[in-house]
Amino acid sequence: MFYIGPPLFGFILGFILGSRIKTEPDSKIKFTIGSFLVVLIVAIAMAYELGTFPFYNDLPISTGFIAAIIGIFAGKIVLGR
Repeated sequence: MFYIGPPLFGFILGFILGSRIKTEPDSKIKFTIGSFLVVLIVAIAMAYELGTFPFYNDLPISTGFIAAIIGIFAGKIVLGR
């Protein structure tokens, strides 16, 4: 059974955080496509290591964590500054 709560709240929180990321040219921090790709790969590895809550048995990865990372990328694309 797939539980919608953790992915939904993870996506909402990630979307809010992603909308606050700045990638302006004069910024000291540079987020390139490669850095976003590295963050995505590391996030998938972390979600696999985190696993699910003990009483969830839907997927072997943390769906809330993956949804939060997707929300960060979506927030950056849609509302990024």
